[in-house]
Amino acid sequence: MTDSTWNGLAARLAGARARSDEIFSLVSPAALFERPIAERHRLVFYMGHLEAFDWNLLGLSAAGAPAFAPGLDQLFAFGIDPVDGDLPVDAPGDWPALDEMTGYRTRARGGVDGLLARGAIADARLLHVAIEHRLMHAETLAYLLHGMPYEHKAAPRTASAVRPAFRPTEARLVPIPEGIASLGMPDEKPGSFGWDNEYGASRRRVPSFAIQSHKVTNGQFLSFVQGGGYRETSLWRPEDWQWVRKAGVAHPHFWAWRGTEWYYRGMFSEQPLPLDWPVYVSHAEASAFARWSGMSLPSEEQFHRAAYGTPEGAERLYPWGDQPPESRGPARGNFDFRRWEPTPVGAHPAGDSAFGVADLVGNGWEWTSTVFAPLDGFRPFEFYRGYSAGFFDGRHFVMKGGSARTAACMLRRSFRNWFQPHYPYVYASFRCMTQ
Repeated sequence: MTDSTWNGLAARLAGARARSDEIFSLVSPAALFERPIAERHRLVFYMGHLEAFDWNLLGLSAAGAPAFAPGLDQLFAFGIDPVDGDLPVDAPGDWPALDEMTGYRTRARGGVDGLLARGAIADARLLHVAIEHRLMHAETLAYLLHGMPYEHKAAPRTASAVRPAFRPTEARLVPIPEGIASLGMPDEKPGSFGWDNEYGASRRRVPSFAIQSHKVTNGQFLSFVQGGGYRETSLWRPEDWQWVRKAGVAHPHFWAWRGTEWYYRGMFSEQPLPLDWPVYVSHAEASAFARWSGMSLPSEEQFHRAAYGTPEGAERLYPWGDQPPESRGPARGNFDFRRWEPTPVGAHPAGDSAFGVADLVGNGWEWTSTVFAPLDGFRPFEFYRGYSAGFFDGRHFVMKGGSARTAACMLRRSFRNWFQPHYPYVYASFRCMTQ
């Protein structure tokens, strides 16, 4: 690893740490032992997990450094896959005290930084993994905090209480001609990085279809709620209907009924439901809405075709072109931690695809109909074999795009996110298509 490569990655690691530290700084100390989402660990776990992951990967495994707290290294090594099933039952007292956590963080970070300074870690992939893993958790922590009581967290100065004015959009179907969609990425090249599920480049011919120009909004989904969509069995797969009845789901997770009006439960305050914001729902809810509308969710390759294809047949790195998200120019989307909440759909026309489809990157991940599975030629990382392979179980669906809290580095065309269909907490939007 050259000095310039090391310096760049070390700076990015420091920036990722700042992102995760920012999240924890918003929470009162006592609230760090809360569990905002029943299916997930308590917040205190993630304080330790981020440091244990880096130390286990870079210090213990890559550099062969001696362990200084093996019990904590193991305690914080693995998280929870939030699939349907048993819930964790630990108590706050089962976790280390905050001063012990702070000491562990200091020693783990110091150990990693010392190894990097001495050139003891030669594989740049490991640093990319540590950086993006932390940034993924910065987004996960955001939606965990989203469900906490407002008195347990403090809004940062960057959180504006002013929302953009209502922006009515023309709901239209955009025709996408037959063409090629390139999924995945070629084998690693110097300076590039992708997670194991991104490798195995695949060119697929996609028949013509039509896709909605914008994400489905709260206002559009309100018609589904008011029209009895959550009470109509025929709109739901049997397993999804069972979840709706068992969990008592009757509206999107981020909505709240306050007597006579629907409200949006924002990160730091509630407000009357913004009808022009994208609706955030589970895959089951998105699929039911699509059936109610007489349409369906796009597949992964259809999303790629609409997002990265062009009428001429060439493909772009991003919907707007080949310029990276961080480049100068008009804002191309709501991403890279710039906001805590969505923006009205269609608010960033500079980010539209060549076909004129809006908001394909940022402002909410987009559900697809594709079950998460390996691309041809998939090989798990030898140093992180369970990152993807453990989720090729037929119970997870691919998401594409990104949310307001998704880092710019993960907006690359090949990046794939995934969740199970009954998980309503993530910043996940959708749009519909028809053949």
